[in-house]
Amino acid sequence: MKLFGTNGVRGIANAYMTPQMVMDVVRSLGTFMGNKGTVAIGRDTRISGDMLKSAAIAGALSSGLTVIDVGVGPTPSIQYYVRDHADAGIVITASHNPREYNGIKLIAGDGTEMSRDDEGAIENIYFSREFKPAAWQYTGDLRHDINANEHYIKGIINAIDADVIRQKKFKVVTDTGCGAGSLTLPFLLRRLGCEVITINAQTDGTFPSRNPEPTPDALADLANLVIKEGAQMGVAHDGDADRAVFFDENGKFIDEEVLLAMMTKYVLQQKKGVVVTPVSSSQRMLDVTKEAGVDLIWTAVGSINVARKMMEVGAVFGGEGNGGLIFPEHQYCRDGAMSCAKLLEIMADGKKLSEMAKSVPAYFNSKTKVECHDPKSIMEKVKAEVTTGRMKVDTTDGVKIWYEDGWILIRPSGTEPIIRIFAESRTKERAAELMNDGVQLVEKYA
Repeated sequence: MKLFGTNGVRGIANAYMTPQMVMDVVRSLGTFMGNKGTVAIGRDTRISGDMLKSAAIAGALSSGLTVIDVGVGPTPSIQYYVRDHADAGIVITASHNPREYNGIKLIAGDGTEMSRDDEGAIENIYFSREFKPAAWQYTGDLRHDINANEHYIKGIINAIDADVIRQKKFKVVTDTGCGAGSLTLPFLLRRLGCEVITINAQTDGTFPSRNPEPTPDALADLANLVIKEGAQMGVAHDGDADRAVFFDENGKFIDEEVLLAMMTKYVLQQKKGVVVTPVSSSQRMLDVTKEAGVDLIWTAVGSINVARKMMEVGAVFGGEGNGGLIFPEHQYCRDGAMSCAKLLEIMADGKKLSEMAKSVPAYFNSKTKVECHDPKSIMEKVKAEVTTGRMKVDTTDGVKIWYEDGWILIRPSGTEPIIRIFAESRTKERAAELMNDGVQLVEKYA
């Protein structure tokens, strides 16, 4: 049985993600922690957040844990707080999922997402129902700390060259989508000397203007305002602000894969070292790291896999092609506000975002999904077929088939009964052709 997906547990609030479920997940965490220690608990802005956070607090207290309620904040803010002030953390969030969803993400004592092994151990306790409640006299204590977001903002400022940014007095347009980033990003930018124009900066868990996922079609107002105001940057967050997407000074959306590659390029100009990214990332990453003469390590999809590998090998940078960038000089997790600050630091050297985007190789991507009842069985058959041929195949996560002019990635979803298919090539037509080949291969066994 499976509880945790690629990033925590998510589902429809009060249907799948019920207070009882959240409380039992946290009781499992408390049992795993030996009924002792301090846990920080926070949430994003979703309207079901207080309900589920209260359940999490109850579960932790009943396990004998000391609880610090840090209120509403971005996931990376809560992770940064956990690293410095707690033994574990809990974030009530569904990240980029639609309004009706919520979820729970567990944080290790070092501020990273809980490891897969520890998730597995907690999952076993959850399904076995072998919770160990504390005796009445040892139930936990609850306190509150309203300074987590301030601690986080200061941490970002200390991790970058804030003075060089302040000298440029950038104009930046933000769309925090009524999510948790509304409490941090505009304030961070103002303290970096920027003129900040905000859209959807009020915290509102109904997300009245757009869904939490910052897709280009939902950000037309942001793009238009960048042009109208003559801003140097437009930036938007997802619901829990662990990711950020960007528009250049011309109001043009920067593809997330391009963002990852261009940031990698500029980080490697400052310091050489290993870079880590999942197998779903663009070949741009291979091109950029080869040009810099450094190693690139591919991991399974999921920010925790990237972060843990970065820690293991001492990587200088890593991230995913979805706006989730990881800067080890700050913390080992995706961090949208840190990404924004780092881009401003690079721009302070005279570089425009449009120029940075054009500095990395051009590729075309295509993706789709196939619904199926038994993804695991289908993947085994697909893997058996492609690994017996002469093709270059990577089985780190699903099956990635390399060709001279592109690649196909076929992998099962971590949360749904579907198989996702990605393809990339130098031309749009070839990318579509490769994707269709992948679909046919899956449907052959489906």
